[in-house]
Amino acid sequence: MNYRHSYHAGNFADVLKHAVLAQIITYLKRKDQAFRVIDTHAGIGLYDLSSVEAQKTGEWRDGIGRVSGAEQSSELKAFLAPWLEAVATLNPEGGLLHYPGSPKLTRSLLRKQDRLTAIELHPEDARQLRQVFDGDYQVRVIELDGWLSLGAHLPPKEKRGLVLIDPPFEEAGEYDRMIDGLARATRRFPGGTYMLWHPIKADSALGAFDKKLIALARPRTLTVRLLTRANQTAPGLNGTGLVIINPPFTLEAELRQVLPELAGLLSQGPGAGSEVRLLVGES
Repeated sequence: MNYRHSYHAGNFADVLKHAVLAQIITYLKRKDQAFRVIDTHAGIGLYDLSSVEAQKTGEWRDGIGRVSGAEQSSELKAFLAPWLEAVATLNPEGGLLHYPGSPKLTRSLLRKQDRLTAIELHPEDARQLRQVFDGDYQVRVIELDGWLSLGAHLPPKEKRGLVLIDPPFEEAGEYDRMIDGLARATRRFPGGTYMLWHPIKADSALGAFDKKLIALARPRTLTVRLLTRANQTAPGLNGTGLVIINPPFTLEAELRQVLPELAGLLSQGPGAGSEVRLLVGES
């Protein structure tokens, strides 16, 4: 449990993940019925981009720093709006000082009937997360291994919702844990929407991962990948990926339209690009 997102908050991976997260939640709100978001690896919820950690890496400058205020097509601007509006609300004097992690972003988008379960294993991070949501009856913070929550907290009593699975990938076997976790979770809550994040590095076995997702055979399994540079042998993050099961019906087409432009904004060198694939179609 050495990973600290404070070093990486607002980076290009957060841009894609949080923009899509905000879109999915916005889509869920089209129906009056309540829903619940379960965030299995929640972090501390709110990040200071002036902190020693954020300044040490400066990753946010090549993420939210590039996108905020950049010239964009009307389509990309509309797609990013729910996320960027949440960021702007945290920075009323302008600039980029505070950045919402996934639980804080989620909470900003909920209606009064909706709920958030934020799960975090690291004791200190869980303590900070509780402070962020102290007194908020719509949010439940639980100190727990996020993988266990896929059995213990599904299905939600609302019978509608989104499960965000965003592990730190600091241990071997995280891709296999994702497949196993998805198999269990989707059996318990087949009607839910699932969004999983994964890194793209030179040694990421994405072909094998895709084959396992196809073998899992969950209807409407979408993969979304964005490279900021060629997936080369150099260490570090070359790109970012999402797996979305049961996505909103408009999301695939929207991503195909806006992702190439977003990849251009976030490009760090030759080989930048994007890909949207429907691995498994309707049942």
